[in-house]
Amino acid sequence: MNKILCLLLLASSSNANKKHTELLPKHLDLNDQIYRQVIVDRQQGEYLGHPTTCLLEDGKTILCVYPKGHGRGEIVYKKSYDSGLTWSKRLPTPKNWKTSKEVPTLHRVIGPDGKKRIIMWSGLYPSRLAVSEDDGESWTALNEVGDWGGIVVMGFVEPIGFKKGQYLAMFHDDGRFYAKNGKRTGIFTLFKTFSKDGGLTWNKPETVFNSSEVHLCEPGLIRSPDGKKIAVLLRENSRKKNSHIIFSQDEGKTWSSPRELPLSLTGDRHIGKYAPDGRLFISFRCRSPQKSASTRIYEGDWVGWVGTWDDLVQGKSGQYSIRLKDNKKSYDCAYPGLELLSDGTFVVTTYGHWSAGQAPYILSVRLRLDELDKMAKN
Repeated sequence: MNKILCLLLLASSSNANKKHTELLPKHLDLNDQIYRQVIVDRQQGEYLGHPTTCLLEDGKTILCVYPKGHGRGEIVYKKSYDSGLTWSKRLPTPKNWKTSKEVPTLHRVIGPDGKKRIIMWSGLYPSRLAVSEDDGESWTALNEVGDWGGIVVMGFVEPIGFKKGQYLAMFHDDGRFYAKNGKRTGIFTLFKTFSKDGGLTWNKPETVFNSSEVHLCEPGLIRSPDGKKIAVLLRENSRKKNSHIIFSQDEGKTWSSPRELPLSLTGDRHIGKYAPDGRLFISFRCRSPQKSASTRIYEGDWVGWVGTWDDLVQGKSGQYSIRLKDNKKSYDCAYPGLELLSDGTFVVTTYGHWSAGQAPYILSVRLRLDELDKMAKN
């Protein structure tokens, strides 16, 4: 009997050690690798924040928009014509882009007739949209989309179904901005909305999930390698639990119940893409539940994660946790964009307090997963 008990205890200990190992992906630090870093924009004393990017089909032209301010503020527009190695001066924009109230987000869309456009959202109430029909050479003003709004509209815009022009998008709100004269309710609601005309018009948003216990927000989408399933990673803003994930197998019509992600994927404003070898790279802000913050060496910094789709499905912790850049002030950093070049290089662009005591600015970091593999071996 004692022999059997010992064997059971050994097996239990082995399983516990295995689980413990899974919770500790290898840490890699790119902070001091200056050769990877490109300054997109910086101005002494001016807050530049929250960029998103859009890579055109030529594989070289990247568009970038960001606000003068923390979310709210005049939208700045720049381009790179060499895959993010150098950037243009600030480009002219429509006059009412100065009135943006929330983080602008860029998305490539294609209409039912095959017409390519780029759309740019600006949130709060009412949500507004600008459109370019010439790959960002010219833009419309920001125009109201409907009698609704939200925070960080949109987290993503994803083509769905089998017909051109159909898109799913998601955002969140806490009661203040969904309708005119809204008030904070203590309940966070995750919304979805659909477009059938290539992103020009959108239906009335529908609730995916709401709760006062966990504040799920800032959705970031990852599609399965076979294209049949969708995962959405979610920030948990009450800071009581880890980030969460939900899944859909019917192109966003229905969703699984939210469940927690591993601590290695916990943070804010996730955005991810697949490398050529099938692994995932996800960029986000490292932000933990209060109980776990002291356990993470990159807390408050701009980080990345390398793993697989199966890691997301099975709740595993992934292969690498990477610090992209040390943020010098609290948690004020790290919104997307993320682009993948034809040679497997990720171009990751965000804002942060990269220099102590100075205003945040826009920085881009370049990396390949095979480079991370070599670092990990050494």
